[in-house]
Amino acid sequence: MLYAKVVLGLPVDVAFDYSVALPFQKDIAIGSRVIVRLRNKKSVGYVTGLTHKTKIKNIKDILGLIDKRPILGKEMLLLAGKVSDYYCCSLGEAIEAMLPQELRKGKCLGDALQGARLPLESVPSESVPQVSVLEDREPEKRWEIYAEKIKQAQAENKSVIMLFSDIQLVLKAKVIFEKAGIKNIFTLYRKEKEEFAVWQQVRSKESCVVLGTRSAVFAPVNNLGIIILDHAEDSVYKQEQVPHYHAKTVAIMRSEIEGAKVILESLSPDLESFLLSEKREFDYQIIKRDKKYPSVRIIDTKRIPYAERKSKAIISRVLTDEMLTVLNSKGKILVFINRKGFATYAACHNCGKALKCPACNVSLVFHFDEDMLRCHHCAFKMAPPEICPNCNAGYIKYSGIGTDKIESELARIFPQAKIGEDILVSTSIILKEEGRNFDLICVLGIDNAINRVDYMASEKAFYLLSGLITLTDKRIIISTSFPEHHCFESLLKEDPRIFYTKELKFRKQLKYAPFRHMALVKVRGKDIDKAKKSAEGLFEKLKAGAKGVEVLSLSPGQPQKLRGNFYWHILLSSLSIKTLSKFLKIHLKELRYSGIIVTVDLDPL
Repeated sequence: MLYAKVVLGLPVDVAFDYSVALPFQKDIAIGSRVIVRLRNKKSVGYVTGLTHKTKIKNIKDILGLIDKRPILGKEMLLLAGKVSDYYCCSLGEAIEAMLPQELRKGKCLGDALQGARLPLESVPSESVPQVSVLEDREPEKRWEIYAEKIKQAQAENKSVIMLFSDIQLVLKAKVIFEKAGIKNIFTLYRKEKEEFAVWQQVRSKESCVVLGTRSAVFAPVNNLGIIILDHAEDSVYKQEQVPHYHAKTVAIMRSEIEGAKVILESLSPDLESFLLSEKREFDYQIIKRDKKYPSVRIIDTKRIPYAERKSKAIISRVLTDEMLTVLNSKGKILVFINRKGFATYAACHNCGKALKCPACNVSLVFHFDEDMLRCHHCAFKMAPPEICPNCNAGYIKYSGIGTDKIESELARIFPQAKIGEDILVSTSIILKEEGRNFDLICVLGIDNAINRVDYMASEKAFYLLSGLITLTDKRIIISTSFPEHHCFESLLKEDPRIFYTKELKFRKQLKYAPFRHMALVKVRGKDIDKAKKSAEGLFEKLKAGAKGVEVLSLSPGQPQKLRGNFYWHILLSSLSIKTLSKFLKIHLKELRYSGIIVTVDLDPL
């Protein structure tokens, strides 16, 4: 009798045994999809092994064979195993992260598009990853480099996967590369209507170029030659849902399996990539800046004259004077603040009751143009109340500064200027608008980024500032209460290594990444007391069983309530990612809390 080991896209890290009926035995193979019954429910499963022995009594039969030939080749199954081991998820969850929704739901492929039968003993040998870090000080130059790399790969009949931080960049890249004479280009991303059709086309080509967002790292290309990540430091490459994979890490995994090269292009490379390049494990190249490096000025907000501070002026006198000079010379100005809305906090002036989102318990943000209070974590919105819903007082006070309020203030100070043309107010979205050049950039609210409860806060702030530097060759002025911070020192001295060296020193002293791997165990539930009690119990259990792993802290989520659930976070670290993931899989395997969901995020951002 033939039995199949089948995994499902569930948080259950075990392969279930099913018997293979005689009609299916001819065509079933490792990597095929099957229909099975689990707990009286029909589900799509994935065959990961075939055997003639089983220890299971009263074994169930496979109900149907979806694929006559496997949809998952040996390389992709090996990649799924690596993702499962690294990110503490089940093999079935890792496999489903690779596939379009239609395949996860059981849609059939045509026979002509199905791959070759997979030999049972065929396992690819792994190689040392070939990774190049590209520090990009002149972003517009990178397109020529990309086109050259793609043409080299195509000349060798190799495929290329290129990942971008958003869909607009994907579409822009397609136009650029087509103009450069590059053929066989496909765009692949989750929100695309034709994702399933494109997935099939890519799989049938001997070689091609795939442009896509994060999930395209799993594109089923043949003869993979290069994987390129554009703006690799961008946090969007980290998956928010289980499995919480990072496209950079998965790209390196594919490089090990398929012998492909990986190029990580960044405005400011992440600390791990920089550290590995220092150890000579990654190659490091710099795209030099053509235009002049701008003049950088740091304004210490603690030293602003008392009268100005007392008046609580949104735009300081120094900035006002500088902006007026630029406007008089017909120059362009960017005012950067990474907060949307008009006011970030609304509360009753009488009782102090803040207006918060009922699902997330965070302050609602007032948007002046819509006359609406919005939650920036979920879809909740409401009209501003005329009276306090708590004490019926007749006045709601709005405070905090966002882009709308800055625009309003600038329109008052400079009535002759066109807001949106002469002066542009923007969040970090401006970093995605290539080709812009400003005569003056004013940076406000950067302290909010640096002071976050996040060990990566300085690195993220430095990424923002590095991006802003590329948008001007004239002047950039930064208002801050921390003028001695190494983020600003690095900009003033035009040397990014100052930031990397000092930040790595701090991280090493504190035993944080990239010197140790971190894991965040998230406990969530609808009931605040039950969520807290479950998190406390799990924290003690993990501490008691810790070997080779440090269980560092238990704290409420930030924010604690999100989309109707209350969150608690347990932070762990280890020198070895395998040790950390294995430890968590063992200790969470039998975990059962009614009404509580536990997820794991390895290498959280």
